[in-house]
Amino acid sequence: MRLFLDCEFTRLSATAKLISLALVAENGREFYVELLDTWRVEDCSDFVKKIVLPQLWGGSYALPIVEARMSLLRFLTSFKKEVEIVTDAPQYDWELFCDLVYDGGRWPRIVRNFPTDATTLTPTSEGEELPHHALLDARIIAGMFAQ
Repeated sequence: MRLFLDCEFTRLSATAKLISLALVAENGREFYVELLDTWRVEDCSDFVKKIVLPQLWGGSYALPIVEARMSLLRFLTSFKKEVEIVTDAPQYDWELFCDLVYDGGRWPRIVRNFPTDATTLTPTSEGEELPHHALLDARIIAGMFAQ
């Protein structure tokens, strides 16, 4: 099962901090979370402040990192077969996903421990311009590779 990953984060740098993360499965199931305690507005680039932060949904999607990790692990382990994480930005999204999914130094067995780079796959349709919202972007990326 392929899960299409997208993340929003504070800036394009090695010190990027996770703001939101989304996964959209080939079967249409979705996961979305916004982190409450991993970043501050001062950490964000001007682009993120202007484009990303105003799109956050808050409410029940906004969780502290401990709860976000538990929620993500519940979602991932609900699949019956190994899941493959596909992302168009492995150098950022995969690293941030790993930081969130590691639990006490353990990797969830259901998740393949390396990403698939979406840019190496052949899309079945044209993608739209990404709006820079993790869930909306993940839906668009998943739609590009729908079989």
